[in-house]
Amino acid sequence: MSLHKDDRHAGTPASHKALWGALALVLIGVAAVGTRSFLRGPDADRPRGSDPSLQLSVYGQVPEFSFIERSGRTIERSEFLGKVWVIDFIYTRCADTCPLQSAEMKRLQADLSTEPDVRLVSITVDPRRDTGQVLSRYADRFGADPKRWLFLTGDKEAIHRFAMQGLHLPVLEPGGRAGGEAPGAVGALRPVLEPKAAVADDAGQASALLHSSRFVLVDRKAQIRGYYESANPQSLQSLRKAIRLLLSER
Repeated sequence: MSLHKDDRHAGTPASHKALWGALALVLIGVAAVGTRSFLRGPDADRPRGSDPSLQLSVYGQVPEFSFIERSGRTIERSEFLGKVWVIDFIYTRCADTCPLQSAEMKRLQADLSTEPDVRLVSITVDPRRDTGQVLSRYADRFGADPKRWLFLTGDKEAIHRFAMQGLHLPVLEPGGRAGGEAPGAVGALRPVLEPKAAVADDAGQASALLHSSRFVLVDRKAQIRGYYESANPQSLQSLRKAIRLLLSER
């Protein structure tokens, strides 16, 4: 009887050994994964080519709009859904920042020539003078591809409202009436809201029409994802990185 009893319990240590052996293998596997993750770093699972320091916020939604392209075609927001787009505000008589903005847009067009999902959008804040024909001549000066770089005009009040309330950028009216900060614009955007560029009147004198020279980056869902100073090389480099990041999102 004692022999049978000993035989019955004799198998128990072996079972424990098997159990502990299996558990050890699991723990070794977990440790290996943890070590590999530690060595790879916290950003190991990011898409290849992305910048781990690049954090893109959402600053609101681009509202619906309807403007006229230099070709005479009506352009609405729906045309840009599914695209990554960069917006700026210019006018053709501007002798200050507008030509520099357009020169930077030209460089963006060249740098992103292989990206079919990028659109560049320049909107005039002086639509009374900037007709489609005038915008076409201006666009030709910068070699703008009509399929990828659009120049928009339209109703002045609608454009100014779109800039101020839609994109939180200022337009200062002639005569000194400030379009200023849009209702509900967040405090974080205050550095963006400073007017930058002035237009010269027909007599060559500077008028009070001012606007921001910043580029606005918009994602495929028409969400505002960043503001970039067109005269700042570092800011423009960040813009290029941000565009690449948004292009990788689906």
